Amino acid sequence: MSLDALRDALPAYAKDLSLNLSSLAGETLLNDQQKWGTFVASAHAVGVPQVVKAIEAAAREAGLSEEAFNAAKAAAAIMGMNNVYYRALHLMENPEYRTLPARLRMNIIANPGVEKTDFEIWCTAVSAINGCGMCLDAHEGELKKRGLPNTAIQAALRIGAVVNAVSRVIAGEAAAA
Repeated sequence: MSLDALRDALPAYAKDLSLNLSSLAGETLLNDQQKWGTFVASAHAVGVPQVVKAIEAAAREAGLSEEAFNAAKAAAAIMGMNNVYYRALHLMENPEYRTLPARLRMNIIANPGVEKTDFEIWCTAVSAINGCGMCLDAHEGELKKRGLPNTAIQAALRIGAVVNAVSRVIAGEAAAA
């Protein structure tokens, strides 16, 4: 399935999502690896098969390398764990938990196999999807240290938001069928 076929699969009530998906595919604030890696990481974070397949096909067509594919999927995987853990620490009233070592393996963050800035962008988008404020702040801080402008970070957030919404609509329509 292509991105156009995914857009066509959206019902009329989700026309805004279709238009946003199209405009974000042409986004220029991020380079192609950053942009398509964000799409892939976001799709894997939500995990709706039809959306994952369409976005992976579009990313392959755009030339996303196998290393970037693996790193984007790794960002979705590691943030799937970290976002739950750190969001829980943030929500719990007892501050003692924030002083304890996490004791969770996170080696991929230090050595993602692609440019660290790209991996941080993907982690930021996935953290937005998963709703972890602590992780959003941490990854946004890393991106700012690396000189990424707010508009580029916002572009990644917009991709994550649209991929999440498209995935929810596709899953909802499948459930109703």
